Amino acid sequence: MKDDEHWMRRALRLAEKGRGRTSPNPMVGAVLVKEGRVVGEGFHAKAGEPHAEIIAMRKAGEEARGATLYINLEPCSHYGKTPPCAPALIQAGIKRAVVGMEDPNPMVKGKGLGMLRASGLDVEVGILEEACQKLNEAFCKYIQTKEPFVILKIAATIDGKIATKQGESKWITGEASRRLVHRMRHEADGVLVGIGTILNDDPLLTARVRGGNDPYRIVLDSHLRIPEKAKIIDQNPERTILATTEQAPKEKIERLEKRGVRILIFDSNQGKVNLKSLLSRLGEMGMMSLLVEGGSEVNGSFLDERLIDKIFLFLSPKLLGGSALGIFGGRGSENLKEAISLNLVKIKKVGDDILLVGYPKES
Repeated sequence: MKDDEHWMRRALRLAEKGRGRTSPNPMVGAVLVKEGRVVGEGFHAKAGEPHAEIIAMRKAGEEARGATLYINLEPCSHYGKTPPCAPALIQAGIKRAVVGMEDPNPMVKGKGLGMLRASGLDVEVGILEEACQKLNEAFCKYIQTKEPFVILKIAATIDGKIATKQGESKWITGEASRRLVHRMRHEADGVLVGIGTILNDDPLLTARVRGGNDPYRIVLDSHLRIPEKAKIIDQNPERTILATTEQAPKEKIERLEKRGVRILIFDSNQGKVNLKSLLSRLGEMGMMSLLVEGGSEVNGSFLDERLIDKIFLFLSPKLLGGSALGIFGGRGSENLKEAISLNLVKIKKVGDDILLVGYPKES
């Protein structure tokens, strides 16, 4: 059991190397061990490229026969962009498979494991299962609901203010926190803001990470007020998505679409874009994770609709006081019984700031 956990941790470290590059696939690492030594290992680097266990078997060659496979997610049993892995493992003569967790996809869950067991392999499931689930939490939600995993990022002062009463917010948090946010953008499929952020700051919303991926930029803009010279339209407009309503002017929609911008039109919910419908549409587009970097009203809307899966709260050791803008607008909770509790999983210093990471508890 101790050895199994040791090798599974190695598989998880390998899987991490694919972070930000595998969507809409999960991050997977695989290690082949024979007589206490690694004979092959690999990780899934990008959607459409070979799966982790296939890479490990190629590296092991004939040494794969009689080896034990350690892998954080159940080997696939179906054809996707690549052939299924379970039959290849059987053909290679793998003796034992130690699997972190079952595939959460209801269509395939347990079928790969069943195939391995039916061929006589010794299969064990659930080693470091919680760590395996956390690693692929976005994939687990997406594959079961077809909606992206929603991460709310907040940068605030220690008294819970995200901007001065004049709207100034650059920069509340320090450089180390901002670097981490760029890493988060690289890892997300999309980053979402409200039209207020575009009008006030005119951001690019790119991931300034060497060799990193820029996410789709999604703007909530119910009346399509975005300036046609906004940076996210001038630069890589094909990576820009404007979520609007039937109240948007048709001529402006046509002009923006001609420039490559994607316009999504929704029925308005009290004058605003219906967020639940938006998440469904983004899921249909294959978007597995969404980073929300909104202002007070956008944050409040996601909170009111109970659409937040995870929160990253960066707190700066500053005080603004007064009528400066708070973290959440919206309806809010009427009483403490309705307050949303957080399961805090991490509290750490990032430069001079404090980062709190948590998950809203289900009521």
